[in-house]
Amino acid sequence: MVHAATHTRVESAPVPAELRSSAFTIKVNGEPVDVAHAAANYSYVSFDFSGGPVDVEITAAEEGFWDRGVDVEPWRLGIRPVRERQTIRFRLAGPAKLAISRPRDFLNQAKMLFLFAGTPPPAAPKVDANVKIYAPGVYHESISAHSGQTIYLAPGSYFFGGVNLWQVDHVKILGRGTVVYDGPQDPAADEGWMHKQDWHCVVADQAHDIEVHGLTCIVRSRTWSIQMKDSDGIVYDDLRVIGGNPGNANQDGMDWIGSSHGLVRNSFFRASDDDIALMGNWDGYTDADMVRPGKEVHDITVEDSELSTSISNIVRAGWPKKIFNSWNFTLRNSDILHAGIGGCGQTFGLIGFWGANGSRGDHNNYRFENLWLDNWYSLVQMEQQAPSLRNFTFKNIWALDQPPLAGSSMRGDITGAVLDNVKYGQKVATTNADVPLATDIPQPVKYAADSGAEAFFAVYPPVVAKGAEVTFTAKETPHGKYAWLFGDGTEAQRRVVHHVFTDADGTDLDGRNGAGRFRVMLRAVDKEKKEDWSSQGVVVVSKWFEPANPVSETVPGLAFHVYPGTWTELPDFTKEQAVIEGSAPDLNANAQGFTHYGVTWDGFIDIPADGGYTFHLMDRDGARVVIDGVEVAKTGPPFPQVCGSPGNAVRYDRGALGLHAGRHILHVEQLHQASNGAPRLLWEGPGLPLTDVPDAAYSSLRQVVIRGFGK
Repeated sequence: MVHAATHTRVESAPVPAELRSSAFTIKVNGEPVDVAHAAANYSYVSFDFSGGPVDVEITAAEEGFWDRGVDVEPWRLGIRPVRERQTIRFRLAGPAKLAISRPRDFLNQAKMLFLFAGTPPPAAPKVDANVKIYAPGVYHESISAHSGQTIYLAPGSYFFGGVNLWQVDHVKILGRGTVVYDGPQDPAADEGWMHKQDWHCVVADQAHDIEVHGLTCIVRSRTWSIQMKDSDGIVYDDLRVIGGNPGNANQDGMDWIGSSHGLVRNSFFRASDDDIALMGNWDGYTDADMVRPGKEVHDITVEDSELSTSISNIVRAGWPKKIFNSWNFTLRNSDILHAGIGGCGQTFGLIGFWGANGSRGDHNNYRFENLWLDNWYSLVQMEQQAPSLRNFTFKNIWALDQPPLAGSSMRGDITGAVLDNVKYGQKVATTNADVPLATDIPQPVKYAADSGAEAFFAVYPPVVAKGAEVTFTAKETPHGKYAWLFGDGTEAQRRVVHHVFTDADGTDLDGRNGAGRFRVMLRAVDKEKKEDWSSQGVVVVSKWFEPANPVSETVPGLAFHVYPGTWTELPDFTKEQAVIEGSAPDLNANAQGFTHYGVTWDGFIDIPADGGYTFHLMDRDGARVVIDGVEVAKTGPPFPQVCGSPGNAVRYDRGALGLHAGRHILHVEQLHQASNGAPRLLWEGPGLPLTDVPDAAYSSLRQVVIRGFGK
């Protein structure tokens, strides 16, 4: 289909009936575009355009689907749609690869839409003996290249099979084709590592000088999506990979096995395991297989891409018992849309290097640079018991709007680790405690601050009301340029900007109860083109909650009640019978030996000043926070850790309220089922940076002596 609106040309290919999705309907510049079902609960749409911006309209089939809000990523694009019942609308100024979901709903059960808006692909090459062209249509076959061949996959060509680059050289795959891989792997077992033809969306064996452009890979079975073994000189450009399987495991985005000199650019990954993995070999799980030395892996670059996973790491290298060397890996200029939560023997992170149980090898010069973190879990998890990990650099890492959910770790023979301008919101990490990072290594981590542009800004007045003017002032960068994204879909270019928020719905349209949090971002660029980013949540208030200010005398701490029982979700505790009551200075309760129970805390939280406050909640088994009778945050259902890691992953939620100074009624609920530990409650507001709520902010009407009523 080709249509034009003003001077914009939009091209989209029809989706075959067996692939169409009914979850969403989409229009681009007023014209319908087919939506495809990818894998799991994921849909995707693909179109190309040129000549100007396009207006996108997305309607969800499920009534009320967007009522909880809309999350359009990458966040750094500043896209905030207009919502009207089941329809959202926004404008795209240029090519983009987007993930669209509801806020903080991105795990394997999430209903998500991926939107790929590109530029038209080059025309098909001229036909000759070494050129094969596939016209639009449906093909129930795999693509098996031979050396020296160019294969053109026309837009609208769909292949139910795989791509085999088996012992070939000098191959190009061009065009805009789609490969749907749904293989014979056992959904309950790990068979996806096997290296053979027709076992992956793309597999390369002893392949050299390969280029793959514009390919979409849909992976539905439990297998590694793209696997290269003993190969060299492979380029992937404008690759789109979407994977999902019932087991939510063993579905890496891309594996470099004993392979080197690889380049991945302008690509998108949604995996159900590690997005990018490096290893010397993988021949099975017997001890002999695991300890067999592997080949070197080196000179791999991933750039200008978007990465997402439903579980596991963004990048993984190393594994217990594995022996290989690697060097010169780079991930740069890319967006981390969704990082896996939890752990598999080791907590998941931006990088997971798990060199335990006799693992050996020299791994040198890994570089992570200019990365934007949206929904993420932890920064770094590195362990190497035997020599060695050297020169791992993290430079210009911008966590835009969420704190880390888990701490980072470095253990073993690790030297030359550098954190240079690792930034959470507006704060640069300068110590291990800022990350937070636990270390047991021979050489301290070096912290540095980039000497170029510095993005930092102030907001005045600190209390922001709907419809009132607010002034944003950036710290001056000599000869600097400034770009503001206010989180409401508007932008500005000056150092000092006067702005008015016309609603209190928040960037993600999840503002309720008269307050919404806007993700305000600043990009500063100096005369040498060095850039820096910062972000700050600004809560806009249209409704205020008054303090309770109890007449009766209060005492420090909160009253708690313990309810024994087994639940998968928070119950209605008013219908349950507490067997223990007491008081505590914080969100810890003495359960007197119970291992499966729920607990409630009641009392007051002392708000220091009038303003819009954001409350951040973290918990593993399930928790919620209620202030002045309003549910502010509720974490998602338990998400089990895997590979023997005990308990559940940390889940996260947040909410905003406009609160006048004084003591407000606080109610907190939590489940203890598979995990240990108290819920973590953080706050931020006027003059109050993001921090844990201190014990001094809690009070209750009476001091309760811990008392049990029997088990």
